[in-house]
Parts: sequence; structure tokens; C-alpha cells
Amino acid sequence: MLKEFREFALKGNVVDLAIGIIIGAAFSGLVNSIVNDIIMPIIGVITGGIDFTNKYIQLAGEPQPTLDAARKAGATVAYGNFLTLLINFIIVAWILFLIVKGMNRLKREKAAAAAAPAATPEDVALLREIRDLLAKK
Repeated sequence: MLKEFREFALKGNVVDLAIGIIIGAAFSGLVNSIVNDIIMPIIGVITGGIDFTNKYIQLAGEPQPTLDAARKAGATVAYGNFLTLLINFIIVAWILFLIVKGMNRLKREKAAAAAAPAATPEDVALLREIRDLLAKK
């Protein structure tokens, strides 16, 4: 059983998966920084500095001034946090879409360059001409 596990763990697919997870974790930090440090401040300026995270509807208890106090007082719908996470998700999905689109474009350009036929060597072209002339006689 140990031998089987070693064979499984050392297969290329498992190693590729591990590398993908590690790179994904590093990429996650990069994307979160882009969203939180670059895009969200721009959205904040556009929306006039509205912070959705503290938006809520208190369903039970005395009205409270903060989200934490409202949660302690009773049932509360914290829709602002959901909106913030939804906006973050849309931004991250858009950034990833642009990255994948760019990578696909590079792959297509590379494939098109590789698919271009090589020029026929001069000696082969001459041999073809001689063959065609002999076939006519």
C-alpha cells in the first residue's frame, strides 16, 4: 500500500496540482491587493465613500446604531457585507477573465506562428520543376 501511495503522490498530475495550489495561493494575495488597494478606493470615490459593510436591516430588538450591536440585539440582515463580497467577487472574476483572455491570445499567436509553413528549399523546388517537365514529355 505504501508503494501505491508513493506512485500516486509522485505522478505528474498530483505534482502539477500541488504547484497549481501554491501558485493559486500566491495569486490570490495579488488579486486581493488589486481589488482592495486599487479598485475599491476608486469605487469608493465614485460612490461618494459609501461603505456597504455596515448596512443592515434589524428584524428584532431595539434599533441599534452599529451592525455588531444590532446582531447582539436580535435577528439582523447584514446585506451590506453581502454586497461588498459580491462586488469583490465580480471584480476578481473580471480580472481573472482578462488574464485568461490575454493568455489565450498569446497561445493563439504562438500556435499561428508555429503553424506557418516553412519555405520550400530551393533544391526541392528545382526537383519538382524537373519532375513536372519530365512528366509533360
